[in-house]
Amino acid sequence: MEQKLIIYNTLSRKKEEFKPITPGRVGMYVCGPTVYGDAHLGHARPAITFDLLYRYLMHIGYKVRYVRNITDVGHLEHDADEGEDKIAKKARLEQLEPMEVAQYYTNRFHHAMEALNVLPPSIEPHATGHIIEQIELVKEIMDNGYAYESQGSVYFDVNKYNHDHHYGKLSGRNLDDVINNSRELDGTSEKHNQVDFALWKCAQPQHIMRWPSPWSNGFPGWHCECTAMGRKYLGNHFDIHGGGMDLVFPHHECEIAQAVASQGSDMVNYWMHNNMITINGQKMGKSLNNFITLPQFFSGEHEALAQAYSPMTIRFFILQAHYRSTVDFSNEALQASEKGLARLMDGVKTLEQLSASDAKGSGEHFDMAFVEELNRKCYDAMNDDLNSPILISHLFEACRVLNTIADHKATISAEALEALRQLFHTFVFDILGLRAEAGSNSAREEAFGKVVDMLLEQRMAAKAAKDWATSDRIRDNLAELGFEVKDTKDGFSWKLNK
Repeated sequence: MEQKLIIYNTLSRKKEEFKPITPGRVGMYVCGPTVYGDAHLGHARPAITFDLLYRYLMHIGYKVRYVRNITDVGHLEHDADEGEDKIAKKARLEQLEPMEVAQYYTNRFHHAMEALNVLPPSIEPHATGHIIEQIELVKEIMDNGYAYESQGSVYFDVNKYNHDHHYGKLSGRNLDDVINNSRELDGTSEKHNQVDFALWKCAQPQHIMRWPSPWSNGFPGWHCECTAMGRKYLGNHFDIHGGGMDLVFPHHECEIAQAVASQGSDMVNYWMHNNMITINGQKMGKSLNNFITLPQFFSGEHEALAQAYSPMTIRFFILQAHYRSTVDFSNEALQASEKGLARLMDGVKTLEQLSASDAKGSGEHFDMAFVEELNRKCYDAMNDDLNSPILISHLFEACRVLNTIADHKATISAEALEALRQLFHTFVFDILGLRAEAGSNSAREEAFGKVVDMLLEQRMAAKAAKDWATSDRIRDNLAELGFEVKDTKDGFSWKLNK
């Protein structure tokens, strides 16, 4: 069944039907981390959001080239054009090579993403590996008259660009007044205008990350890398560019300007942005020093954490909210997600344990019509701008039905039971990207479930040998531990009364 995916385009400020440039293929670029510290919960959100999109696009039949970059040069403090490179500063403080810092935190980022079951992108380019492409981009912009050199640095001329095009169309800002009011006195700044942004920076003597260019020994501006690398791997025009909402301005606004100034046309059709994770209403971020890193969440070693939270709890917490809504961190919210995840995984376990014979009983009967309707609702939720919380609510409702079947208060056809298993596998594991974790409730329950099965098989053997004392002792001991055992015509069934 062909799916009609609707996504919210930040550029048009409305939901649009997704139509790729090339039928059957999708080019997608997502801004990755600046690797000078451990990833925090705010980094997990775009990673999981666009992993959900990546998984769903592939599920509905697209071949996806997913590019997510690593920023290892050019990102200065406070996202500004002046100041110290974030990675170089970390290297100076820790007496390491900048690439040593970048490699260490890139490895740490990968480990965290693997724990969160985030699929690796098709291509993961590094800014330092694409200096030549960034220099060529700057040359094109200069050749087209939208940039100027000043004291060895090159700046984008926002005033000139805004005269010919529209700087601010992504963020909705009208910069005419800002441009006119922000001019500084001649000679007090390298820039013609304070809103101009750096395409290439001349390196000061103490700046150790530098490369030769036609203008100076220096380094590229932060915004250049994504335009240059997106174009290199996805072409002059591609489908989707994603990232956090905090990147809309200036980063993505500058990317649009660079693309239009260099090639004369927009590069991206759909701009997608996830909203922020907040703590007490403030954006979580390194600059505000209010962040909790993913390793701290996994270990519980942070004063704001009441306990450790598993990677799948973190993933479920993020998926329980729509990607365009704000999510406020609290221990209560994470503990609720932990319980919700356990409930969903219990549903998966119940589904696996059910057989056609177990599913016979009195009460309401569920057939293929029930599964087909559930299937439609699940796809409708995903097709409506990746509405994962609605999808999860439909799966919870199915879990309620499964419990009534397991309690023999309803029945289901064998065909519907198998279709329901496939549906849960598709949406829980393939699309939402959840999994049973080693040491998690689901994994532990699976292990002791096998032990209970083994004991009950011994009980069946005792009954077959007319060893009633052993048979009764096994049943009574399990009952004392909270297990309800029922004999069936095919053997036995059991459940744990919690």
